[in-house]
Amino acid sequence: MQDIPLRKIDHVRFFVGNARQSAFFYRNAFGFDPVAYAGLETKVKHEAGYVLRQGEITFVLTSPLSAAHPESRRLLTHGDGVMDIAMDVPDVRAAFNEAVKRGGTPWAAPQALEDEHGVYETASILAYGDTTYSFVNRDRYRGVFAPGYKPMDPERYQESTFHPVGLAAIDHIVGNVEEGKMNEWVEFHKTVLGFSQLMHFDDKDISTEYSALMSKVVQSGTGRIKFPINEPAQGKRKSQIEEYLNFYGGPGVQHVALITGDIVKTVRAMRANDVSFLRVPKSYYAALPDRIGAIKEDLDELAELGILVDRDDEGYMLQIFTKPVADRPTLFFEVIQRRGGKSFGKGNFKALFEAIEREQATRGTL
Repeated sequence: MQDIPLRKIDHVRFFVGNARQSAFFYRNAFGFDPVAYAGLETKVKHEAGYVLRQGEITFVLTSPLSAAHPESRRLLTHGDGVMDIAMDVPDVRAAFNEAVKRGGTPWAAPQALEDEHGVYETASILAYGDTTYSFVNRDRYRGVFAPGYKPMDPERYQESTFHPVGLAAIDHIVGNVEEGKMNEWVEFHKTVLGFSQLMHFDDKDISTEYSALMSKVVQSGTGRIKFPINEPAQGKRKSQIEEYLNFYGGPGVQHVALITGDIVKTVRAMRANDVSFLRVPKSYYAALPDRIGAIKEDLDELAELGILVDRDDEGYMLQIFTKPVADRPTLFFEVIQRRGGKSFGKGNFKALFEAIEREQATRGTL
């Protein structure tokens, strides 16, 4: 089936309890630059929003200003999390109409928002759980983000203390769905958006003594947008996916993978900013040379920082995962550098899962 022309991920919108404090966290821990604000001072009465950028990545942090906000229930159900993934398209109305025609559930009808900077167009369909996919077009918009948003007041966040850590773009965004629902959502992406399946991992690929999961990766026609979709598999104990579903209150975005051109430099900077990462045993690094061969990075330095490596037919990739960024064991982030490798770290799954299970054990949720 022909794909809907999706140019790139435009932004990821998070719904959080306190957008101002969350913006402070992503600025000072992850190195994002707060560039725009919407709220009472910009005549937006129902919510506050902060736009943060680093490289080609745009995060939008949104909080309700009262219990009357139509999405305020999300905070009780989910805690902080991703509510919307917005994708840039050449024609919002055409993309929305085609997606709905193919079976997508409409969430927000096409609308053109206008201010002195031009016209910003948007529409949304429902994805897994209450996560949404938006189609946006800003070809005729020259403002800082969208109508209602103004450039950040320097008194709110001082520009002089902004320190980027080298994050450049979004590599992929991973969704967790209920057991037995993965194939249904793979078909949704194929049918409604025209995605294709890139790869498949089963419970033999992603398992430990205690838990397992299944995963399939779907991608847009250009390959610029990749969405792995996970579901839990039967195991002796509760998997990380089940833990996520329980604490998030249903399906949702598990993690966002962010590309860097120098993972060692980026992770050093993030660690200096008090970002917490998962650690694997030292034995992982003893076996690494035989498994992945020669690489440009220093193995001792990778071991010191806890960075994982995997190789495929195209090259190799390096990756590391943060611990959950809120009190609920739900949303986390991946930092990834690709040196030709196009894989998602299959060779690291076992070590990574065991590291997550150690964290689950400390939480009493394994």
